[in-house]
Amino acid sequence: MTMCAVGVRAQRTSPAGFWQTLSDSTGKPSAIVEIFESGGRFHGRIVQLLEDEPGSVCTQCTGARKGEPLVGMVFLTGLSADGDEFTGGEILDPDDGRTYRARIKLTDGGDKLKVRGFLGLSIFGRTQTWLRSK
Repeated sequence: MTMCAVGVRAQRTSPAGFWQTLSDSTGKPSAIVEIFESGGRFHGRIVQLLEDEPGSVCTQCTGARKGEPLVGMVFLTGLSADGDEFTGGEILDPDDGRTYRARIKLTDGGDKLKVRGFLGLSIFGRTQTWLRSK
């Protein structure tokens, strides 16, 4: 029984797993994102779109990402643990094709993830709340 409780606790302190994003305009679920660890850093990829067409591509992206399918796209990169947050990463906004600095923080016992994208200082940005998929 103790091992089971330890396993649940460990899962809740890591952002790794599947997350439901919410639309800024409607507040409804818009995508499922998988956050995964690779090389000691956390990254995120879109695994399912809930609002857009399944074959949607990044029309606003530039360079190699222009026209890349959104499903499968790694759009959150390079986050590392920093106290109770994960910082030092970047996030791509497929709606405008711009890349922002990123930081994330688990809240509500690990069931919610505050995702902040910003330019320069963290005060110049916006935060989304993602819900852990069950």
